[in-house]
Parts: sequence; C-alpha cells; structure tokens
Amino acid sequence: FFFLQESMHAYAANVYTTVVEELMKGKQRKFIAVEQEFFRLWWDAVATDTQKQQVHQLLQEGRLEFVIGGQVMHDEAVTLIDDQILQLTEGHGFLYETFGIRPQFSWHIDPFGASATTPTLFSLAGFNAHLISRIDYDLKADMQKNKKLQFVWQGSPSLSERQEIFTHVMDQYSYCTPSQIPFSNRSGFYWNGIAAFPDPPKDGVYPNMSLPVTDTNIHLYAKTMVANIKERAAWFRTSDVLWPWGCDKQFFNASVQYSNMDLLLDYINKHSDEFGVTVQYATVGDYFQAIYSRNLTWEIRDSQDFLPYSTEPFQAWTGFYTSRSTLKGIARRASSLLYAGESFFTQYVRKHPASSICKCGALKQLQSLRWAVSEVQHHDGITGTESPKVKDMYMNNLMYGIFNVKKLMASIIFDMNNAKKNGEVYSSVYNKDSGIPDVDQYVVVYNPLAWNITTFVTVSVNHLAMSVYDELGLPVPAQVQSSVESHSTYDLYILVAISGLSYRRYSIKALNGKQSAFIGRSVKYKQKDITRADQESQQLLPVVNNCYQVLFDQNTNLMHSITERETNQTVQLTQEFLEYHVNGDVMKGPISDNYLLAPNASAVPVSKAVGLEVVFGNLMTEIRQYFYSNVTAQDYIYAVYTRMYTVPEGYDGKLLCHRIEQEYSVGPLELNREAVLRTSTNLNTRQLLYTDSNGYQIQKRPFKAYMNNTVARNYYPMVQTAYIEDDTTRLMLLAERAHGVSSQGNGQVEVMLHRRLWNNLQWDLNYNLTLNDSSVVRPVIWLILGSKDVTNMLYRTSGLALEHRPVVMFGALSEDKPKLPIQLQQNSVHGSPVTVPPNLHLQTLSIPGWRYSSNHAEQVHNVHMGKQKQGDADFSRVLLRIRHLYEVGEDPVLSKPVMVNLKSLLNGLGSVILVEERSLTGTWDVNTLKRWKWKTAQYTSKGFSNSTETSENSIVTVHPKEIRTFFVYFQGQ
Repeated sequence: FFFLQESMHAYAANVYTTVVEELMKGKQRKFIAVEQEFFRLWWDAVATDTQKQQVHQLLQEGRLEFVIGGQVMHDEAVTLIDDQILQLTEGHGFLYETFGIRPQFSWHIDPFGASATTPTLFSLAGFNAHLISRIDYDLKADMQKNKKLQFVWQGSPSLSERQEIFTHVMDQYSYCTPSQIPFSNRSGFYWNGIAAFPDPPKDGVYPNMSLPVTDTNIHLYAKTMVANIKERAAWFRTSDVLWPWGCDKQFFNASVQYSNMDLLLDYINKHSDEFGVTVQYATVGDYFQAIYSRNLTWEIRDSQDFLPYSTEPFQAWTGFYTSRSTLKGIARRASSLLYAGESFFTQYVRKHPASSICKCGALKQLQSLRWAVSEVQHHDGITGTESPKVKDMYMNNLMYGIFNVKKLMASIIFDMNNAKKNGEVYSSVYNKDSGIPDVDQYVVVYNPLAWNITTFVTVSVNHLAMSVYDELGLPVPAQVQSSVESHSTYDLYILVAISGLSYRRYSIKALNGKQSAFIGRSVKYKQKDITRADQESQQLLPVVNNCYQVLFDQNTNLMHSITERETNQTVQLTQEFLEYHVNGDVMKGPISDNYLLAPNASAVPVSKAVGLEVVFGNLMTEIRQYFYSNVTAQDYIYAVYTRMYTVPEGYDGKLLCHRIEQEYSVGPLELNREAVLRTSTNLNTRQLLYTDSNGYQIQKRPFKAYMNNTVARNYYPMVQTAYIEDDTTRLMLLAERAHGVSSQGNGQVEVMLHRRLWNNLQWDLNYNLTLNDSSVVRPVIWLILGSKDVTNMLYRTSGLALEHRPVVMFGALSEDKPKLPIQLQQNSVHGSPVTVPPNLHLQTLSIPGWRYSSNHAEQVHNVHMGKQKQGDADFSRVLLRIRHLYEVGEDPVLSKPVMVNLKSLLNGLGSVILVEERSLTGTWDVNTLKRWKWKTAQYTSKGFSNSTETSENSIVTVHPKEIRTFFVYFQGQ
C-alpha cells in the first residue's frame, strides 16, 4: 500500500534480486511482476549483467510474467483517462524496448472500486483478460454464491462487443494468501515474515515468520491449503482455482518462500488421490489460458461499473474521492501542462530541425514530467491515501517536472523569436503570477487544444491603467480590476482568440492617461444575517450576460435563480456551504479517514452571515461572496468567486458566454469536518445524478437507500463532469480536479471540496494516515445550465477547455523590441494550425523517443541480439491519438462517425509519408493484434477479435467513443 522511496528501493531491490535467483534454481517456479516503476529502479540501478541475462531467459520461458505493465497500478476512481493511458504507455514502451514483450493480462487487485473505463482501455491495449478484486462486499458475496464472479465486460456502451474483455473478480479472500492455520497461532504461508526496510534485521529473522514446513507439520499445512482451495472452487464455474501466493510487500526473501512452497506443492501432488486436487506454480496468463480453453459460454456485463466500494456496513470508501484536494489539483495541472508541452515540442522539432535546443535534453525534461504524472496515478497517490511524507515525494516530483517543462517551453519560444538571450522569460501556468516587474511586458499564450479557442487569461499587474496589443499592434479587449487575492496588485483579464495548437503574443503596457482596458467597478453590499432574512420584501440583484440572467437575493446575499435567456427558462438555484461532522474516536463508532467517509449525521450549514461584493465590468462581472460563521466574525473560511463573461462583437463567445465560472476558497477547516458545496434547485430530478468515469463516459447514479451509512454510500467520484436534470433542463458541473459528489435530495447536487480529519485507529496512526490537512484549497467549477440539446453540444468541449486552459508565459519587453518573423505574427509555431471537428479530441501529439522497431519480428530479433538500446532516441516517430467524444445516439449530429485525413490534418507539421495504426499504448500493429474472443450468448463461437478496420491511405473514420492511436512519419527525417 504505502511506499517511501528509500524503504521501497531497498524492498524492491530485494524482491527482484532474490526472486530472479530463486526462479533460476527450479524450472517449476514462476512469478508475476506488475509495476514498472519499481522494476525499472532495480533494472537501472541494481541488476547485474548476469541478472539481466537471467530476466531475459525467464521471460522467454514464461516463468516471469509482466502483468498490466504500466508504471504503476493506477487508481480507477479519481484518475483521468489521459493519465491512465500515459502511465500504461510509459511502462509498455519500456518493456517493449527492453524485452520485446507486450503484457496481455491485467491484475487490478488493489484500486478501491472498479471503473468501466478500465476494461475498455485494457482491451484497446491488447489485453485478453482483466482481473479485479475490490468491489462492494455485499455484491461480491452475492456473485460468489451464484458463481458469477467471471463475466465478459462490455465497458463502453458504444464500443460494446468490439472492445469487450473477460473479467475475473477475486473471491472474498481477495489477493493475499489466507493466513489462518489451525495448528499455530502464527500466520501461515508467509515464511519470509513482514518486510522491515530500509533497515532489515541483521540476523535475517523478520517479524511474524510462519512456521517452516517440516515432516511433522507438512500434512497439516497441506490439509489447510486444500480445504481453502476446495472452498473457493465451489464459487467458480470451472475446476481451475486461482490461489494467489503472496501479499503486499512479500517475496523480499524469496528463497525461504520458494523452498517451503516447493515442499508443500510436491507433497499435495504426491497425495493427490487422497486430497482430490493437483497444484502447480502458475502466472496469471497460465490461469486465464486454462479458463479460455474450457470453452464455456459467459454472461455479458454492460457498462455499469463497481463504484462506490464498501468493505462493511460502515466502511464506504468514498472519502478518498476528495482527500488531499491540493495534490489532486496539482496532479491535473501537471498533466495538462505536459499535454501542452508535448504538442509544443513536437511542432518545434518538426518545423525547426536545425534548432539550437538539444533535443535529447528536451526529451529528458518532458520525461521527468511524464514519469511524475504517471507515478502519481498510483492507487495510493492521487487518491490522497498516503502519508504526508509520501505525498511530499509526489509533490516534489510533480513540481520538478512542471519546472522542467515550463523551462523547455520558454526556451523554445526564445529560440523561435531569436530574442536577445539576456531577457528573462519565465513561464507561469494558470496560477496568476505575482510580482510581475513594474515595466512593460509581453505574454505568449499557447492553446494546446486542436480547436479554435476564445477565452480569457489572467495576469497580475501593478496598475489600473493598462493597454494590451496583439502582434500587429492592434488593441485587444481587456479588463483590469482589484485582485481577490492581494490588495497591492490588480487582475488583468485578456480576451484571447487562438487557433488550434498555436500561440499568440500580446504586449501589455502601463499608460499614463490613455486607456484601452476596461476597469471593473467594485460595489460592496451590506453583510446579511441569513438566519433573520426578511422573506416578505424580496430585493433581487440581477447580473446579466448574453446567455444568462443570475439573480442574487439581497436579503441573504445568496444566489436566487438563473434564467437561460434563449429559452427564457428560469431555475430557482441557491448555493450554500455545509460540513459533515465526523467521529475520530474508534471507541465511539465508525470513523472517517483518508479512505472512508462516515458522517455522524446530516450536513450542517457553516455560515450565519454572508458578505457580498460585485465587480461590474464590460467584459466580465465577478460576484464575490464571503461566508462567516456569525454576524460578528471577522474572518471567513469559505468564499465563492463567480464570474460571468460578456464577449464583444466579432469574437466567437458561445463557450465563454455559456459558462458560469466559480472559484472557491475553502479552509483551513476545523478538525473532523468534511466541507461540501450544496447547490439546490427546483428541478424535479428524482434524486438521479450523473457522473463521469475518468472523463471518458457518463454513468447514471440513482440514489439508493441502505440500512446504514446511506449518505456515504451515495457518494461518487466526479473526475470532470457531474449533472442533474429534469425532463427539459440540465445543470452541468465541470471540474479541474476530482471531487466526491452526491445528490442527497431532490433537485440537489453537492460537491465535497475539502476534508480535515484525525482519528485514533491504530493502523492509521502507524502509517501516519490521519489527513490532518490544514490547507486552503481553491478549486474551480464551471456551471452550464440549459436544455439537454444545448448542454450536450457544449459540455465535452467545455470540459476539455477547462482541463486544458491556455499556457501563459511572460517576458519583459526590452527597448529594442525583436521583430517577430512574419509567419509567426500570423499564427503559430508552424505554418497552419491543427484543428479537428468539435466531436473529436486530439488526445495525444507527442514524440515519445522510443528506440524500438515498430516491426515486431525485427524488434524481437534486436532484443535477442542485444541491439535494442543502441542509438539515440527516435525523434522521427510522432505518436498521435484521436478520440471521439460522443456516444452512439447521444446527439443527432455530433454522434456521427467522422472521417479524418491525417495527411491534411498534420499538413502544418510537414509532409506525412507513412501512417501506422497501433494499439492504445503503441506496442502492437493493429492488423496483427488478435485478442481472444470469449464465447457469450451473443457470440457462440470462440475465436479472435480484430479491433478496427484501418485504411491504407491515411484517411480514417473515427466512430463514437473510439480512441485511435497512430505512429506518423514525416518526409525529410
């Protein structure tokens, strides 16, 4: 579960060193390895040449098997699909480059609940079977009793049988060897004891080592093991039983494990008539091969997922959807910066082959962020379920990667502008950069999406009188106003219109007198005691743009209603902050911790008084609400900043106008409080909530009543999207980090924004897992209100526009301004922008730098000859992924398949000479990928499934929900 770099290095090194040694000693022995981050640490830093040779041999013999093969075993609830794909791709690239192997089975035993995105991803990656363990305890008991723990899962409603996968759910014993043995009070089957690193005991005696197998107890050991095997056999349809041997942090002393296991297996097999079973060492692949060859017909499961996850009546694992919100936010910011950096670098390499920037160094900078973003997807990473020390490790790695990629992007701009090398270019991403020098400056703004984007970027400035100009010296619409965060600076909002994958450069000048930027006028209203609000005389304050009229109730200073102006539909809508109070004493009842949510009772409103300030402006109006615990309180823990935009003529303002942007400030909380923002409407939603799985597809979440813990068991993860609706109108929430979300009443949606907890559960204390998080968090959520048709058209592009906001880089203007090259003035890093239709998303455009051959026979030969690592990284291969954003039948127009000519799409990067379609992580040519086809009632014959039809001439048709992956090669490389 938990790892610290130093103890983990020592532990992982011991596992691989001793396991490889032991596997070489007995032809019957086998082992599976999962997370590449740890294997790679050993391979790069510890393994000797002999050990490396042995690993190659064991892989060829099928006795060492890599399963999943990603950098980590990623969480399934709070991760974004792009980041899941990234971490899988990083691990698979390493394995294919080093060994010429491609994992084909999953082992997703530890994530807390299972998402329906995962089976789709693993199918696209070429896997033949998927294995999970942690699902609701009551559901598992039911499936177990009815022999339904194995099924064919069609995770995506649109891709259905084309990307289905056989799925095995582990039984109630889960993934560890059962340790109860009747003939000893020590645990059984764990002969190497409990890992103690980084300082292992000098005498080799670890805590809790099981009784060694001897002549006197071998029969008792065998009886215990066989009884457990038979108990489990009754829960499955075939007579093959998967008996996992090991657990967290096991096999660090493999010789004592294998020598005892050997004795036991031999004994059972010698007495197989008496016991009625035979046993053998196996890998996950061996097990699935045995099941597959039984040729049974399997039930189909549709796109329903296994979230949330509970382990007992009062243990709902729904707290981690929000735990360590700051880490969740930084992880997503890092992911989004990486996305921008990848396409920026790819275009630069293609357009400036003779550049002054060292490409290998640049690739290392990108790699530091690829690895940091991959690593934090771990099921004890972005989940917030690690100790503060481990969280700091993740944060440091992310900040280091962010710094590297910002530096790389700034130096690319510098190189392309041939600017004087002494000017400072420093880049800041999203967060307003404080302390901007008191001089004229310029900003370079890069749009990482393959659509034309019109939006605002924010810059901190020291003056109210400002003007902004574009590359041609024409004024650009902008607005300056007092800053929310500081009294000494102002926020300058600049309206930017940028083509796909392009950048623009804007000059910002402080003026004496002549003024082009609008100034926001601040009006402070009287603080209101909401407990004594006068209901009779309602005074409403309107804030209006082209899409909405929002009314605020001046008796309470709270939001009152929103009218969507096109349809003239008004929804009563009010927002308040509440807190769930939770127990921290295990003697007094269920507790909340990093994982679990266990509220004492209903949530309690936090404030009795609300302050209101409105900054009115021509381009934007900002409503600032401050929530105080009572009328006399001076400080607030909660605030909401709501922004509505008005777009001038001549700009495409559809997306901007339709979003009501909210930024929250929450914290520091009191101990054992869970903070939620509840939005209550008069929509008759029948308490039905919709949330996204990993930013890929939408799940329906009907409210369910339980005997116990109903509040917590109705919390779901919102990675990017959640909405409620009635027959005509939908209220959509879009987020830039994961949150827990729930509908605890009709017409309501509540988002958990922050948690601060302490408890005395011994296990939590041992690992410092108490979440005493005293930070202030500042998440952003965009609201979209409208008819289903309108919101359907807007929410996918809007969600991605929030995820991938433009990257802003600053520089000071020197006296002799460098003249920009003409082609750059017009638009972009290259000649023409890269744009796709609004129902497609350019999900990846990068130069991975792998050294492997995309011809499999050649790659295997190279590995065999020891040639796989020679030569530099390959800069000529570009990795391209395109994703269709819509489901079949979701929208009359946007759900249609789209034909894309890859040559003309990438025309701006150069002339395309070859396109190869690949599996999701790039390691298979799709034409040679033949996955196992399992028999179902739909498909009565077993065989191989071929995933997609591909065209020779670089014109591809992308169908709803498809993710298509290509290698693209250009002329002149």
